[in-house]
Amino acid sequence: MNRLEFRKRWSDLHGGVEIQGVIKLWLNISFGIARTLNFFRITPNVVTTLGLISAVLIYFTSYTSQLIALVLFSLICDGVDGSLAIYGDRASKFGELYDSVADRISEAFWLMGATFVGVPVRWAIAIWVLAATQEYARARLASLGYTEIGVVTPAERPVRAIFVIAVTITFWFGYDIGTQIAIGFTVLQAISALIVMRMARSILR
Repeated sequence: MNRLEFRKRWSDLHGGVEIQGVIKLWLNISFGIARTLNFFRITPNVVTTLGLISAVLIYFTSYTSQLIALVLFSLICDGVDGSLAIYGDRASKFGELYDSVADRISEAFWLMGATFVGVPVRWAIAIWVLAATQEYARARLASLGYTEIGVVTPAERPVRAIFVIAVTITFWFGYDIGTQIAIGFTVLQAISALIVMRMARSILR
């Protein structure tokens, strides 16, 4: 599979989204990584597992630099496993299920890490619940045959990782604003969940 075929396949699986800007940059990077991993016969599920392990390791770290590195690595694995499945034509129903479950567990550990750097537990829980609600609604729509609902919210999975990294950096530099950032992000995540639910209602009406 060449780069153009890879992009087209990725776009088709994501509702025909246009490949440009940051998306194009990421796909160029993930294509190269996927091609290398495929050469060494590494499967998408192995990459998913590595991302999950890196998230779980957050529980055992007490250093902000390690927290940032683990969140970033976990997020990269989450993007690369799908690219590898496309490049190697290894997509499977079990892989989709495993990836979805791993995402929810990983995000729980990301937000646990956020509580280590000043985010109150109650706000971390609220963010996780709202994020899980958003993703569960998408999963249920997919089970009903609507694999792509055609909406991108302000608080998708990469933005959740950016939130954790942002509060970690501010904590690193001595700014005690984790609560304020968490409250703002909770509102943003609530809006995102409502956007998905509103779209779901319009589709199923």
